[in-house]
Amino acid sequence: MQVTRQDIDQLNATLLVTVEPQDYQEKVEKQLKDIRRKANIPGFRPGMVPMSLVKKMYGKAALGEQVNELINDGIFNYIKEQDLKILAEPMPNEEKTPDIDWDNDTTFTFAFDIALEPEFDAKLNGHNHLTYYEIEVTDKMVDDQMTSYAERFGIQKDVDEYTEGDILRGTLTEQAENGIVKENAILSPMYMKSEEQKQLFASAKKGDIITFNPSVAYDSDVELSSMLGIKKEDAEAHKGEFTLTINSISHHEASPLDAELFAKVYGADAPQDLDAFRAKVKEEMQNNLKQDQDYRFGLDAKAAVLKKIGQLEYPEEFLKNWLRHSQKDMTEEKLQEEFPQMLEQLTWQLAKDQLTKAYDIKIENDDIVAYAKNVARMQFMQYGLSHVEDEYLTNYANEMMKNEDQLRSMIERVQEEKVYEGIKAAAKVETKTISYEDFGKLFEQK
Repeated sequence: MQVTRQDIDQLNATLLVTVEPQDYQEKVEKQLKDIRRKANIPGFRPGMVPMSLVKKMYGKAALGEQVNELINDGIFNYIKEQDLKILAEPMPNEEKTPDIDWDNDTTFTFAFDIALEPEFDAKLNGHNHLTYYEIEVTDKMVDDQMTSYAERFGIQKDVDEYTEGDILRGTLTEQAENGIVKENAILSPMYMKSEEQKQLFASAKKGDIITFNPSVAYDSDVELSSMLGIKKEDAEAHKGEFTLTINSISHHEASPLDAELFAKVYGADAPQDLDAFRAKVKEEMQNNLKQDQDYRFGLDAKAAVLKKIGQLEYPEEFLKNWLRHSQKDMTEEKLQEEFPQMLEQLTWQLAKDQLTKAYDIKIENDDIVAYAKNVARMQFMQYGLSHVEDEYLTNYANEMMKNEDQLRSMIERVQEEKVYEGIKAAAKVETKTISYEDFGKLFEQK
């Protein structure tokens, strides 16, 4: 088998793959013998079908299958041996492929177009200046987080008099003939939009009967229908006054900053005194903010790499044709609209691959597990579970990794994080302490 390359320009080439009888004859004969041995053809015992009949029935298909396999192997091996850096996959070129007569031809030639990567250098060095922004964790931020923990692990107490933030429970009665009566209604005046209506509940006591207008108080058919337990479209008919007979008042009381709270927050390894708890909270906040800091550095590092690379020339027509053939939902309108962004993503992917090789980055299974566990940890934190046992995190991570799409995405993220680490080591990086507010403003800048 022979593979030859015809360069069209710096970015486009055609591979001509020629397959001759000595390349495929033995493979075809072997395949036909296997077919003969297994074939179940009426009138013949298994294994006794004449080879001439087998060739007549299956010869052309076997030939095509073996030639196709040889072509794929030939192209793959040629690209590997020549160390060609190609974009996408080789595409058949019907115009350059000679007409084939499968009944009579013995030598076959096929043409495939390939697209070559543009040359560029993505590596940064000491001449490239970057800033790593480190967020200052202030005493107020620590105080606010400690207060948040105290509120989260607080208790609900029944009280006799309403104060801002309390929850009222009672009987809600519409002041109209045959009006709605809802037992065990729940009200939170704090969320009322109307200050006038809200003031009707100031200093209300258990047993009081308060007259108010829910449609004015909340100014939303959604909230009104939810409170009354009716359909949204029926809310228009119930926009008059109601009375609430207050049966109970529930007051949320924050937990005291004591050892019991520390244990609820940090489990068995919880600090035993307030100063140690404060230090632990600060350390935790610094660790959590590091993800934001690393994300910001990643954006800046990516921008610096893309700036160094500049505008690359691509074999655009080849890439567009490849997208048309490889993606079934790719319309011309979508292609024209999204193609510039695709090229930008392609540039970054090529840069990551080059830097992965330059920095000798290895992605191990432990790296992926660690990343998956961190993702799991963040998901648990969204539900208020700050400290989940490592065993549960590991099991959750392993389940995530069974999903091929999730696994592929995690591998890409691990690669990207390691690339950023490599850039941080290679470039000249200044660490700058910044307030949380100013850090947020960095994302507003264009």
